[in-house]
Amino acid sequence: MRIALFITCVGDALFPEAGRATVEVLERLGHQVAFPRDQTCCGQLHVNSGYRDDGLALARRFVRVFGEFEAVVAPSSSCVGNVREIVPQLAREVGDDAFAAQAEELGARVFELSELLVRELGVEDVGASFPHRVAYHPTCHSLRVTRVGDAPLRLLGHVRGLELVDLPRAEECCGFGGTFSVKNVDTSSAMLEDKCAGIAASGADVCTAVDGSCLLQIGGGLSRRGAAARTLHLAEILAATEPV
Repeated sequence: MRIALFITCVGDALFPEAGRATVEVLERLGHQVAFPRDQTCCGQLHVNSGYRDDGLALARRFVRVFGEFEAVVAPSSSCVGNVREIVPQLAREVGDDAFAAQAEELGARVFELSELLVRELGVEDVGASFPHRVAYHPTCHSLRVTRVGDAPLRLLGHVRGLELVDLPRAEECCGFGGTFSVKNVDTSSAMLEDKCAGIAASGADVCTAVDGSCLLQIGGGLSRRGAAARTLHLAEILAATEPV
């Protein structure tokens, strides 16, 4: 299959290794990965901040850039959720039913990495090995928008040497929420403290998730605590081939 990589803004600026790992995993499975250089932001940040027209303009660009591909993958459930769920809804709200239909047609081919692997490609064992204790944080978007379900856990369950540990109150938000963490600092910090305490209690060496933005939040909290645990994107674990 020819699959386009949508790197996302956070991925491009702060987590390029997650994008490279995504490519490595898919190529290991025999797929061809393309990287459209004209890609930009999907518009999620603008929409969430109230700039709907700007967000829709970026969404139109996204459809133009990625429309030709059989599948599009992103190491971010929040950006996938924006493209797949939010953009068609906004297009209809402004009366552009034609674009809404285009966005929905493409959105059906846009996937977060774990759901692409497990649900579309039928793969749970990607040949990874990562001998560490790992806690999985199910991000808000992956739970409630893209609804990836247990796909990340299935993939982690087939990683050689990996010990998956329970994360207390796993489904609670880490406090990031995009601009929420900037506009509601005290609340965000309290939520982050709960999340970091849960990771410490789990005994994990690594906390993983499918959204770099949440890992940025959690990683900062763990660092300020002086915690031994670190964060790592799911794609990087799936690309790993460490000796067991």
